[in-house]
Amino acid sequence: MSTERDGSAETLLTAPVLPGWDHAVGGKVRELYVPAGTDPAEATEVLMVATDRISAYDHALQPGIPDKGRILTAISLFWFEQLADLAPNHVLSAQDVPAEVAGQALRCRGLDMVPLECVARGYLTGSGLTDYRASGAVGGHHLPPGLTEASRLDPAIFTPATKAEQGDHDENITVEEAREQLGAALVDELEHLTLAVYERAREIAAERGILLADTKLEFGQSRTDGTLLLGDEVLTPDSSRFWSAADYREGRTQPSLDKQFVRDWLTSPASGWDRAADAPPPALPAEVVEQTRSRYVEAYERLTGRQF
Repeated sequence: MSTERDGSAETLLTAPVLPGWDHAVGGKVRELYVPAGTDPAEATEVLMVATDRISAYDHALQPGIPDKGRILTAISLFWFEQLADLAPNHVLSAQDVPAEVAGQALRCRGLDMVPLECVARGYLTGSGLTDYRASGAVGGHHLPPGLTEASRLDPAIFTPATKAEQGDHDENITVEEAREQLGAALVDELEHLTLAVYERAREIAAERGILLADTKLEFGQSRTDGTLLLGDEVLTPDSSRFWSAADYREGRTQPSLDKQFVRDWLTSPASGWDRAADAPPPALPAEVVEQTRSRYVEAYERLTGRQF
């Protein structure tokens, strides 16, 4: 296992060798394993490991963020518990995992993933704001004129995106385009589940002084009975935008408790990186790494009420 040491923390950067498990898929920030000798395409159980890597703009960045894998796993578990009555999920166990990845791995049901990013937006920002400024609509939803950065959307809207291969960009599409690609019945169910999860999470976060601006969910069908299950991670600082309610001001970019902090640094003059060029992003400075970790820890502690 390759690690990078930062103070007292070890940052998991590459896939460890785990006895009894075969490494199946390596992503930008997660590693997926199947029981030894199992065909990954048919595995009914998988081991999902959240590494300490962080990605932005389809690039895996260096160095990693100490403890990020543990934080994301703990936040996901909190939300899976809160949402179990709305959307069954893929988690089998967080305890019976190899010691090498304890705290940052989950044993999960094997899923055939739906090839769609299911995004719920309760505030207008990011690519949604870009689409709105260009056409007055987001994901096929025509919105009122005069909206601006961080305008609240009531009700929240479902805005799907295609799932790109690693290295490519996800592409926002309309709900109607998603229905044409995957079938109306499946997309309607995904829309219902996504918005139900978002509204429940928005209420819970608001009770803790946090605004859930938007979130990205992924669903898959169980390989044992075909049930549609909430998979991957859920409502983490990697997949969601969290804003402090006390600092919220419509019309400006909001201070965030999520990965947007890293994106903002990458696109600032301080990084010196040209996003449109072929060159990879620069290494994250130590202060950006530490401030990112602090934001992730704060998000975990405020949302769960537990100390990390």
